[in-house]
Amino acid sequence: MFARDSLQSMGKDVLYDTMNREDLNWRKCHELIAYKTVRIFQTGIKKAFVVDDSVVQRFGKKMPGISSHFDHTTGRHMMGQQVLTLGLSCEYGFVPLDNELFTSQTKVQGLAKLFHDGRNTVAKRHRVAVQQTKPGMVASMIRRALRAGIEGHYLLADAWFGSKAMIRLCQETALTAILRMKKSKLKYRVSETIDDKIIHSDRNIKALYQQSVRKQWQKIPGQKYQAKVVDVELNLAQTPKDDAQWIQICLLFVRGADKETKAQTGKHDWAVFLCTDTGLAAAEILELYAMRWVIEVYFKEAKQHLGLLKEQSNHYAAYIASIHLTAIRFCLLVIAKQTQGCKNTAQVRQNLCHNSANISFSAKLWQVFRAIITGALDVLKTILGDAVSLVLETIEIHIQCFFVQVLQLDLKTLRLEAL
Repeated sequence: MFARDSLQSMGKDVLYDTMNREDLNWRKCHELIAYKTVRIFQTGIKKAFVVDDSVVQRFGKKMPGISSHFDHTTGRHMMGQQVLTLGLSCEYGFVPLDNELFTSQTKVQGLAKLFHDGRNTVAKRHRVAVQQTKPGMVASMIRRALRAGIEGHYLLADAWFGSKAMIRLCQETALTAILRMKKSKLKYRVSETIDDKIIHSDRNIKALYQQSVRKQWQKIPGQKYQAKVVDVELNLAQTPKDDAQWIQICLLFVRGADKETKAQTGKHDWAVFLCTDTGLAAAEILELYAMRWVIEVYFKEAKQHLGLLKEQSNHYAAYIASIHLTAIRFCLLVIAKQTQGCKNTAQVRQNLCHNSANISFSAKLWQVFRAIITGALDVLKTILGDAVSLVLETIEIHIQCFFVQVLQLDLKTLRLEAL
C-alpha cells in the first residue's frame, strides 16, 4: 500500500508468496503494533472497546471461505466474507486491535485444497471461522487484548451483539456494557411494591415500553431526544436449569429524532440501550455510545482506501493476512498523526480527510452546544443580539444530524432493526 512504485520493479509474486504462507502469525504482529499505538495516547481518558462486523462482497467459485451473509446496512443477503473487528475508541481516535473472519452456515464454499499442516496458524484460524460463534470470537479477542496490556472501561456494540453472552463477558472482564438491544422476547425482571409487598414480574422490551415508557417520556437536557430510564434485573444464566445470576441493569429508551410534535410515538420510532452501570445518566450513556461510530468510519476507509480483502489471491492465508495488514496500515496512520502533532489523520493520508474532519468537528460542536445551554447563552446575546437565534438554529441542525447518524436513530435503521 505504501510502496507501490517499489513493488512494480520487485514483482507481485514476492508479495503474494509471503501472504500465502500458512505459518505466519499476522495477528501477533498486529497486536504488537496496536499496543504501541495505544501507548501514545494520554492516560486518564475514557477508553471503550468497540466491536462490530462488516461484509465484504466477494465473487468466485474457487474462492475459499465465502458464504452468504446478511448485510444490515443494505438489508439483504450477499455472498462474501464477514470481518469481525475489535477496536479501542477514545477522544484521540480509534485503534483496530484484532480481526477475525466469520463463515456462516449458508452457501459455504469450502477449501479448494487442504492446508499443508492442520496445526499451523492459518488452519486454526479457518476452524475458528467455521466452528465458532461471533460472541465466542469477541470474548477471545477481548481477553487477548487485556492480556496484551490494552485497557478499556466500556464495551460498545450495536443491536446485533446485544445478548446475554456479551453481558456475561463484561461481567467477567470488569467492563461496563453499553449495548443497543433488539426488541426481542428476552425477559427482564421488574420489582414493584404493592401493599408493602415486593412483587416481581418478568416483561420483555415491548411490554416494558407499553407499561413504563409510553406517554412517560422525559426531556434530555441539551438534546431534542426524549428518553426514559427503567431499572430492571436480568438473569444471565444460560439455561433455565442453571442457577439464577441476577444483575442490576438499566434500560434507556430513546425516542426517535424530531418527534416532539406527535401525540404518540410511532410503532418503531424508538430504540433501547442497555447499560450495566445504573449510575450513568441518560445523556452520558448516549455520549459514550456515540464513540462506537468511529468503527463504522474505519470500515469505510478500510474498504475504500486501505485495501481490505482486495488482494488477488485464492488462498485462505492471504485473507487472514489482508484483514491484519489493513489494520496495521491504519495503526501506522494513527501513530503518524499523534507523533507529528497533526490535527487528524487527513494530514497523513489525504483520503481520510473528510470523515476525520467530520468527527472532530461534530465532537467540538457538541461541546460548544453544551456550553451554550448551560449558561453561555446570556453572554452570546450581549455579543450577537438578535443573531443569536440563527446561531442556535445552525448548531441544533448540526448536532441533530450528527446524533441521528452515530446513534442510528433514523427511521430506516429503527424499522429494519424491528424486522
